[in-house]
Amino acid sequence: MASKDSDPVIGISCYMQRAQWGVWDTEAALIPGDYVRMVAASGAIPVLLPPHGQAPAVLDRVDGLLLAGGADVGSSEYGQDPHDTTVSHPFRDSSEMMLLAAARHRRLPVLGICRGMQVINVAYGGTLIQHLPESLGHSDYQPAPGVYGEVTVTTEAGSLARETLGKATTAPCYHHQGVDRLGAGLRATGRSPEGLVEIIELDPPVSQTGDPPDGGWLFAVQWHPEHDPDDDRVVRALVQAARRHATDRGTRRAPK
Repeated sequence: MASKDSDPVIGISCYMQRAQWGVWDTEAALIPGDYVRMVAASGAIPVLLPPHGQAPAVLDRVDGLLLAGGADVGSSEYGQDPHDTTVSHPFRDSSEMMLLAAARHRRLPVLGICRGMQVINVAYGGTLIQHLPESLGHSDYQPAPGVYGEVTVTTEAGSLARETLGKATTAPCYHHQGVDRLGAGLRATGRSPEGLVEIIELDPPVSQTGDPPDGGWLFAVQWHPEHDPDDDRVVRALVQAARRHATDRGTRRAPK
């Protein structure tokens, strides 16, 4: 389906690491195609934002930001020594922290997916559990390399999560880290049956009139909604928020 000029533009943060295609084996800026397909199918134009060469001004050209999954957030970002299993890309941490700060300054809608949720929590002063199997006693959230688990999430009444997903949802997940201490100004609005934080959003939540809180629209999930083509509710919520933002931005200049 071809996009239209009126469709909102969604910037998607992406990897920059070694990859193979055709005859090539070299460093590449890339993202799993599931992200691009779901953003496009939800009525937006996807644009990749590699973690090198970025500046806040790039966000003046998009209507929403999607912080995608990937490597662990570096433990130094939240004042801890790394666990033996923690694998981070400091250059990506720096780039995405900058993009998130610039997006919040512009009140740009932001969606965090998996690592993206952890980036948001750390940026707001929170911490992470570095290896869930040690603290939970199982690896159900990341059963094996390249194998997705399944998580059931119960949402909190009166939240954007409840409005978007209903009382509960089941989704594919792939992560060995999770939220420990919640960042300031954030609210956990979805949890797994054993209490692991699965959704965060801003506190206070979206008002009854649909207006976002002072910080704008922010929503983050610990699972991978893009991996389920039959359930686009999370990504579509971002696109709808971006469309509203684009309409509003047409009446005023973006912040410098």
